[in-house]
Amino acid sequence: MIKNVKNLHYHIEIYGEGEPLVFLHGFTGSSQNWIPFVDSFPGFRLILIDIIGHGKSASPKETEHYSMMNAVEDLKIIVEELAGEPVSLLGYSMGGRLALSFAMTYPEWVEKVILESSSPGLKAPAERKKRMQQDQSLADEIQVKGISAFVDKWENISLFETQKRLPEKLRKCIREQRLQNVPEGLAGSLIGMGTGAQPSWWDRLNRFNKKVLLISGQWDTKFCMINEEMQSLLPEASLQIIKDSGHAVHVEQPQIFGKIVNEFLTQTN
Repeated sequence: MIKNVKNLHYHIEIYGEGEPLVFLHGFTGSSQNWIPFVDSFPGFRLILIDIIGHGKSASPKETEHYSMMNAVEDLKIIVEELAGEPVSLLGYSMGGRLALSFAMTYPEWVEKVILESSSPGLKAPAERKKRMQQDQSLADEIQVKGISAFVDKWENISLFETQKRLPEKLRKCIREQRLQNVPEGLAGSLIGMGTGAQPSWWDRLNRFNKKVLLISGQWDTKFCMINEEMQSLLPEASLQIIKDSGHAVHVEQPQIFGKIVNEFLTQTN
């Protein structure tokens, strides 16, 4: 379905019936990344969203539409209209940062949060400034060289090195999905929703009292460390470090991922 939000269209797919569970993909991804899991969570109504600048959602030229807090406000409108009640959120990487930003801003609209390979942003202003400059440079490169050249580069960054172990057919499928994005969308997303541009939530984690599941892959040492620190600050957080996996646990270990998420969602205590 297409949902109009503040004069921008969002592509959204809904599966199943029951408690609302919102899925938020990573940078260069789309709602299609979650299709393998549509039968994994019985009793839940799965709401799969193409984040602005990705998939079949709008990719406006004006970069102000892509700010993290604008994306949070858009998500609130979607949640209010499609769920009408507090939701659980499952976000991967960039989608996890959006899920956490939404939860920090509107905790009354949140039941539980699952954050896969995500972070609360960067702590130091100098660190944020440096990251914003790097993302601006990368955004300019996307606009100049195009999607295909960017995807070639993105597939070969160290963060995704472990995905080279995946079957060739699956790697090809992931690449084809990434190539469906457009330069304006990915560039705008980097500038507005990048780790440096978003608010830092570190100093508010200790006041967030909803249940949170943190997931990271054993080989993704950077995010394992980030998640361990997050767990120490969040009052109601549990951490699962998944063996034989890197950044994209849901891709590299899908069965284990589905199992631990389902157990977390259905636990009553």
